[in-house]
Amino acid sequence: MSGPPPAVAAVRSAVRRVLSALPADTTVLAACSGGADSLALAGALAFEAPRVGRAAGAVTVDHGLQEGSAERAEGVAKALRGLGLDPVDVATVRVAGSGGPEAAARRARYDALDTAVREHAPAVVLLGHTLDDQAETVLLGLARGSGARSLAGMSATSGAYRRPLLELDRATVRAACRLMDLSPWEDPHNHDPRFARSRVRHETLPALERTLGPGIAAALARTATMLRADADTLDALAAALHDRALEAASGEEGLAVGPLEEADTSLRTRVLRRAALDAGCPATDLTARHVRELERLITEWRGQAHIDLPGGVRGRRTAGRIHFTE
Repeated sequence: MSGPPPAVAAVRSAVRRVLSALPADTTVLAACSGGADSLALAGALAFEAPRVGRAAGAVTVDHGLQEGSAERAEGVAKALRGLGLDPVDVATVRVAGSGGPEAAARRARYDALDTAVREHAPAVVLLGHTLDDQAETVLLGLARGSGARSLAGMSATSGAYRRPLLELDRATVRAACRLMDLSPWEDPHNHDPRFARSRVRHETLPALERTLGPGIAAALARTATMLRADADTLDALAAALHDRALEAASGEEGLAVGPLEEADTSLRTRVLRRAALDAGCPATDLTARHVRELERLITEWRGQAHIDLPGGVRGRRTAGRIHFTE
C-alpha cells in the first residue's frame, strides 16, 4: 500500500513533529486565512491530530478590509469544520493604528489569536509560514536596517505559536494543498504592490533569483536560523543589562545611564530598542538610525533636548536617566 504523495507527507510530518512535543491536554488551533499554505496546514492538522489523541480546531480572522470578507470568513470556517476540526472560531477584528495597514492588520490578527489561546487554554496556534515567508521576512528586516534580531526572521516556536512549515518551501506546501483536494482562496492583497511584502515576493526575490541563481530563499532562511541563535544569546545578556539599568534608577522613571555607559554597544542598543518599543514605538517603523540617535544620549551627551521617535514618542536624558514621553 503506497503512502501519500511526497508533498502531503512532508506537511503532515512537519505537523506531527509539533504535535508530538505538546502536552496531552493541549488544544491545537490552526490559524487559517483560507489561503493555500494555511489550508494545507489545517488539512494536515485534521489528519494527524486524531491519530495522536489531540483536540484540534482552527481560527480564521475577518479583517474587514475587503467587500464580502465576513461571508468569506464564514466560508473558510465551513471548510475547516468539513475537515473535522472543532472548535472553529471566526474572529472579526478592527484594523487601525500606526505603522501602516500591514502592521495594523498583523496586530489585530495576533490579538484575535491571543484571545483564542486564552479561551481554549491550554492551547497553541499553528501558523502556516513557509521557508519563502521566512526569506521575505529577512529581506524586509534588511530593508529596515533594524539589526540582527530583525534579520533572524520568525522562530519556529514563540510563546503559544508554532510554525511547523518553516523548513518547507511554498511550492511544496501548495502542492500538498492541491493534492489534498482543498480549494484555497487567494487574497488579492498578496499581489497588491502597495504592500511591501507583496513587492518582495513578486519583484525582489525573483530578481535575486535571476541575478544570483536559484536557492536564494533557502539561503536567506538558513541565515535567519544562524542569526537567531546569536540574537537569542545577545538578547539574554541585554535583558540582564536592562534589569541592572532599571534597578540603578532607584525607582525613578527610566533607565540609569551608568550601566549603559559601561556596556558593549551591541547590548546597549538592544536595551534602548526594547525601551523604545515598550514606550510605544511601532516595531515596523523603529530603525537602527533611531536607536543610534538614542545611544548618543549616552555616548555623546551634549545636553540634547530630546530624540523624536516613531509613534510620537520622544527619548530624553534627565538626571542621569534615559526615559520616554509622548
